[in-house]
Parts: sequence; structure tokens; C-alpha cells
Amino acid sequence: MEMHQVRYFLAVSRALNFTRAAEECNVAQPSLTRAIRQLEGELGGDLFRRERPQAQLTELGQRMLPLLRQCYESALSARSLAEAIKKGEVGALRLAVSRTIDPGLVTPHVVELGKLFSSLDLKLLRGSAGEVLEYLKSGEVELGIAGPIGEEWERLDCWPLFTEDFQLAVSKSHNLAQAPVVDLDGLRQERLMIRTYCETTQSLIDLLRNREFDVSRFHEVSGEDDLVALLEAGFGVAFVPRSTKNPESLARIPVTGVELDRTIYLYGVAGRQRTAVASTLMKMLRAYDWSSYAAA
Repeated sequence: MEMHQVRYFLAVSRALNFTRAAEECNVAQPSLTRAIRQLEGELGGDLFRRERPQAQLTELGQRMLPLLRQCYESALSARSLAEAIKKGEVGALRLAVSRTIDPGLVTPHVVELGKLFSSLDLKLLRGSAGEVLEYLKSGEVELGIAGPIGEEWERLDCWPLFTEDFQLAVSKSHNLAQAPVVDLDGLRQERLMIRTYCETTQSLIDLLRNREFDVSRFHEVSGEDDLVALLEAGFGVAFVPRSTKNPESLARIPVTGVELDRTIYLYGVAGRQRTAVASTLMKMLRAYDWSSYAAA
């Protein structure tokens, strides 16, 4: 079935006259009639009763009319969308972001993209740093934002955005909440909560083990919401990145005696063609002033 055959059929169904339909389609009537005959052969029956001066839809033609109209309109929509994408008027953003990264770092840039591309479709995936890498490898996303991925892949491109330090997060009712600064050794009696999904967790555990902390007494959490809820309840304390959004119920305190930071990277795949949307986001992120998140 060819689209021009469907277009000719729809024209005849509107005009109920082969001559006028041929004029509407700007083709010779024999060409239009031949195309209709070919379509009828494919569908296995007559679509019209040829009654001069008019043509009438047969029962098969009546049943086919809404289906072929939908088919033709879908084809036109697909063609229009393809042309718009080619012109850069619309596009899709396929982005993976580590669960350890606050969405507030990404949202303003996505909103700005929406102003540049009138019909932006967003696919945002969350996962660990390793999962972000797998999304990139499979082609499910074009760009990723995460801390150090920790795995070598020869096609992985990365651009550092900023490096940030970690602070201590506690409930505002905690006895440390009003302290201007706290030393790492002053936390030996505190129950630390470990973010198992964070790229720097192992580095933190190694650091504390080297400082002779009891690393068997930690609480483990696998999500930001759980971490915040437990901190609010005063169940423990946690090291969190500077860029993490801080609820009003929690206090954040600088920690001395510990050198712990992470670098946030923008990741892409070398040699893979990028859409206009992805290329624009890449330029926005690399040109942005991230100094407010950088380590002090």
C-alpha cells in the first residue's frame, strides 16, 4: 500500500467523483483510477461503486475510510515531526543522572532547553554511577551526569563540571546543630549513616577505617528520602555533598580533619552523533558558572 494510493482514495471519498478527485490531487484521472484499482486489489474488494456521475463507497470502502484516514494523517504527522526535528524546532533529551545528584542542579537547564526547543520530550533516568554508564553504553541516553564512574571504557567522554566537599548533616535538635564547625574526631560517638548509592562511600569508609573509627556501627541507607527522614528523627548523622539541597529541618556543619570531596562530570559517548538538544545542553552545562557549588 502506497501513501499516494491512500491520498487518492480519500480524495474520491470526499468528492465522490473520480474526475474532481483527480483535479484535487493534480494528477491525470487514469493515473488516479489505476492507483485506486491497485489499492482495491491489495484490500481484496471494490472500495467504490462507479455510478455516473457519482461514485459511492461500498461497505468495504466505508469500513476502510476511517482506518485509511488515520493512516494518512499519521504519516503526515510523522513527516511533519521529522522536518521539525531536522530544523531543530523539536527534539528529545535522553539524560541519565546519578541518584546522588540533587535534581536542582539539572532542572534549570532543562527548563531553559524547553524555551529553545518548542516541543521538548524529556527522558530522565536515575541510577548509580555504574547504571549511568550502562545507559550510555546501550544508547538509552545521550548524556549522563554523575560522580566518578570508576570503570574504564575507551569510548567514554567526560568533562568535569565542579568539585565539591562534604558537610555534616544533622537534625536541628541535635546537640551539634549550633556548632560552627566540628572536628572529625568529635564524631566517634555518633552513629553515622552511610549512603550506599554514593560514588564516594568507599572512600569515606576507608578514610574512617584509617582513623580507627568502628566501621561496623554505621547505618546504611539506599535513598535520599530515607536519609532525610532518619536525620530528621535524630537517628544519626551523615556526610552529604555541598550541592545537596538542605531541608529546613536539618543543619549543615563544616567538618575539619577530613579531606573528602567529589567531582561531578558530564559524560557522553565518543564518536556517537548527538542530537541538537543534547549538544545544546552540553554547551550550557560546560559554560555554566558552578562556583557556588565548588569546594571552599
